[in-house]
Amino acid sequence: MQAQLDVGGVIRRVLDIYVDQAPVLMPAAAVVFVFTGIIAELLVAASASLALVALLVDLVATTLFTGMIVELVADVRDGRRDASVGRLLRAVSPVLGQLVLVGLVAGVAVLIGFVLFIVPGLVLLTIWAVFAPVVVLERPPGLRALGRSRELVKGNAWRVFAVIFVLIIVVVVLSDAVDVAAASAGTGAAIVARVVVGILTAPLSALAAAVLYFDLRELHAGAAGAPDRSGPFQAGGYPPASP
Repeated sequence: MQAQLDVGGVIRRVLDIYVDQAPVLMPAAAVVFVFTGIIAELLVAASASLALVALLVDLVATTLFTGMIVELVADVRDGRRDASVGRLLRAVSPVLGQLVLVGLVAGVAVLIGFVLFIVPGLVLLTIWAVFAPVVVLERPPGLRALGRSRELVKGNAWRVFAVIFVLIIVVVVLSDAVDVAAASAGTGAAIVARVVVGILTAPLSALAAAVLYFDLRELHAGAAGAPDRSGPFQAGGYPPASP
C-alpha cells in the first residue's frame, strides 16, 4: 500500500524554505515578475478584452519561475544553501521551450475547466500540480510531463489538493492586503501592487510544486520497493544545512 502524503509536513517545509531562502527567492521572483507583471497590468488597463492575454502572460511567468525553483529545492534537500538567481536561470534554460509549451497547454485546459464547471478545473489543477518539476528534472518529450504528474499524484490527490487549497488561501490574504493598500492610489499603484503580489506570492506555489514532487516521487519509489535515486532525501523532511 502506498504511503500517504504528509500535508502539514509539506506546508511547513514550503514555509521554512520560503523564509530561509528569501534572499534568493525574492530577487528571482523580481527578475521574472516585475517585467511580466507590468505587461499584464498594462494589457488589462488598456482593454478588458486583453485580460485573457494577460492571464496567459501570468501563466507562462509562473511556470518558468516554478521550473527555476526546482533547482533551489533540490539543493536544500541535499543540505546545500548556495543557490543564486543566475544558477536558477541557467538550470531552467535547457527546457525553457518545453516549460512554456506544457505550461500553456495545462493553463488553458485548467482555465476551460473552471469556466465550464469549476470542478474539472480543480481536478486538472491537482493532477498536474507537479508537471513543471517533471519537465525540469525528468525531461519527458512533448506533453508527457502531464501524464507523469498525474501518475505521481495518484493515490494522494486529496492531500495534494489540500496543500494547494491552503496555499491559495495564504496567497488570497496577501493579495487582498496589498490590493486594499493600493486601492485608492490609481493605475500606477495598481501596477506596483500587482508586481509586489507576484514577487511575494509566486515562491509559495513554486515551492509547493517542487516539495510535492520530491515527496511524491519518494513515496512512489517506496511503494514500488525501489530506492529513490535522487539523493539523501526522505519524505519526512530535509537534512540540516551544511556548516
